[in-house]
Amino acid sequence: MTLPNCPQCGSEYTYEDLGLFICPECANEWTNEEQDQVDGLIVLDANGNPLAEGDSVTVIKDLKVKGASGAIKQGTKVKNIRLVEGDHNIDCKVDGFGPMKLKSEFVKKL
Repeated sequence: MTLPNCPQCGSEYTYEDLGLFICPECANEWTNEEQDQVDGLIVLDANGNPLAEGDSVTVIKDLKVKGASGAIKQGTKVKNIRLVEGDHNIDCKVDGFGPMKLKSEFVKKL
């Protein structure tokens, strides 16, 4: 049996005790019924902070863009992100580039 990741911090080191799932990293406790209600899409930034719909993030390194003459520079702020499934799990609009998908490992939450 695989235990679910923590819905609060995304940690994979959860354990079960007397019908509760417990996260040793953030001390979150939840039941199996609460787990069924969790969306399941947990996206973490480069520092391990959970991201949510509508958050603002900053790009932490220069990102080359295929088909564009320039790159998205480190420190670029991106507002109002949307979380999606897949390898590039952030859908957003970057000023000067337009609609784009980013990997969460290259951004940090503001």
